[in-house]
Amino acid sequence: MKTTWKDIQPVPTSQEFLDIVLSRTQRRLPTQIRAGFQISRIRNFYTRKVKFTQETFSEKISLILDGFPRLQDIHPFHKDLLNTLYDADHFRIALGQLATAKHLIETVSRDYVRLLKYAQSLFQCKQLKRAALGRMATICKRLKDPLLYLDQVRQHLGRLPSIDPNTRTLLICGYPNVGKSSFLRSVTRADVDVQPYAFTTKSLFVGHFDYKYLRFQAIDTPGILDHPLEEMNTIEMQSITAIAHLRSAILYFMDLSEQCGYTVAAQIALFQSIKPLFANKLVFIVINKIDVMRPEDLDAESQAQLQALLKPGDVEMLQLSCTTEEGVQEVKNAACERLIADRVAQKLKAGTNSNGAVGGRLGDVLARIHVARPMNGVVREAFIPDAVKEMKKYDKNDPERRKLARDIEEENGGAGVFNINLKDKYMLENDEWKYDKVPEVLDGKNVYDFIDPEIEAKLAALEEEEEKLEAEGYYDSEDDLEDAEDADIRMKAELIREKRILIRNAAKMKKSLKNRAIIPRTLTKAKLTDMEDHLDSLGLDTTSLTTRARSQSRGRSVLRSRTGTEDVMDVDSPEYEAKMRAKSRARSQSNRREDGVPEGVIRTKAERIAKLGQRHRNRMARAGEADRHVAAAMPKHLFSGKRGMGKTQSR
Repeated sequence: MKTTWKDIQPVPTSQEFLDIVLSRTQRRLPTQIRAGFQISRIRNFYTRKVKFTQETFSEKISLILDGFPRLQDIHPFHKDLLNTLYDADHFRIALGQLATAKHLIETVSRDYVRLLKYAQSLFQCKQLKRAALGRMATICKRLKDPLLYLDQVRQHLGRLPSIDPNTRTLLICGYPNVGKSSFLRSVTRADVDVQPYAFTTKSLFVGHFDYKYLRFQAIDTPGILDHPLEEMNTIEMQSITAIAHLRSAILYFMDLSEQCGYTVAAQIALFQSIKPLFANKLVFIVINKIDVMRPEDLDAESQAQLQALLKPGDVEMLQLSCTTEEGVQEVKNAACERLIADRVAQKLKAGTNSNGAVGGRLGDVLARIHVARPMNGVVREAFIPDAVKEMKKYDKNDPERRKLARDIEEENGGAGVFNINLKDKYMLENDEWKYDKVPEVLDGKNVYDFIDPEIEAKLAALEEEEEKLEAEGYYDSEDDLEDAEDADIRMKAELIREKRILIRNAAKMKKSLKNRAIIPRTLTKAKLTDMEDHLDSLGLDTTSLTTRARSQSRGRSVLRSRTGTEDVMDVDSPEYEAKMRAKSRARSQSNRREDGVPEGVIRTKAERIAKLGQRHRNRMARAGEADRHVAAAMPKHLFSGKRGMGKTQSR
């Protein structure tokens, strides 16, 4: 859990925010557009510019929102501390205004991108872009007060100490000027201001120290006065928040010498007032300045009141003097010991449920431990062989000592000469088998597990049994025998598959021919002679059919102009084909542009426009859609020469 706020990024003002976003937009998307570009290219350019500005605004606002803590995700101590110092409602409102501004900017961008899709000119696109960026800038300027407030909160949060609510903690509280900061300075290295007047400490101070290789934190709280909770100021509420929420050992400091300016009775009354906040915590009453006044020196009434605080048994009294350093370490050690024991007890308690059964963290640990026990309740006592009991301790100087492998090695020439016999201790039925060249492991398996002296006899018996079973038909399966019914089913299934394939192909052909002529257009026309030849080959008379076809292929005027024996209906004659070809060529060479265009100035103008329309684009070396480089908008002589200070690029 996050316990420090020093890594929150600085929050810019509204004007700085605006300058950052707009300068980044101009730097990443510089204006390189001309009126001669296609309108789609101009729209895309300004759309990118609007979208990039909106994304930059959203990114910067999201960084601010994510940097600050969310009140529902942090520890209750930090939540109440933020509420005490800054008012949680104002904090939420400021963050909510930023989130609303982000949503509004996204809405503006979406609306203007939709409008840019229908812009008709460079001027319209530029005006829409200016309007979109202007509305975004107006929304950003309205965030002036929230951004200033959040930056002040960030600065104050960065000055707060780093407090871990879950670690071992000693919490020091009491009236002002009773020696709390002096004790913190004595047991830790915290640089706490110590002065002889009240309310020197105005906020929480944290110091760290080690005890038995464990890390502890000691928190010095501002002084508390004995008045109702509603009347406490911000300084006192910090102490109340720490006492209420932190799991810690409470060290309530008292000054019996009354040099702090408050009587003993007032200090006891304050303890009784804030005692409900000490529930489920270790509480110590620490008597400070014992070099001036000890508890034994008090009057009888004050002593009785002090002892009444200790009667329940859950409060322990300790004594020290920060001036003479008497009892300082003893108080620290006693509080740390009690705190460690209490945390261990709480963990053990959390490991058992309401019935006393083990569960939770302790149960998880015990579940990993398994003790093997004999089955059927058999009790097996520990057994030590007699040879082990009678074995004497090895003594190198004893002539009757047992001979070790090291002694055998030295007798046979020492290391490098003698090789130890690893097979000497093999336990086999016959000692001659020890040195047989038999592989121990084959294919990852122990060979000896598969060795059988009668393996050949068993194998022969097994083969004989298999032959007998096969001869009796034991292995014959019904699946291997196809009867007539199965064959009929398979044949029908095959026919069904073929029929499905035919139906599928017909559907594909029907779908592909939906908008296409069934007969190709190249095959719709055929020569009359081809038809006659085909019908003659079939043995049919084609005289009437040919006469009818030729009579319908030409007009009546041609029939009337027929003279002599010339057959003008013969469409297959070379003269007819040449005449029709000349007519089609004349029709294709006719200039359709002349239709409806009078002679003179109008015809000349039409011809000039036609020539201009057919002129190639790059004849004048003009920039087109495929050109990536855009020429400079200003002449070169304005940029040449010695450079001055500043940037060398022109926007």
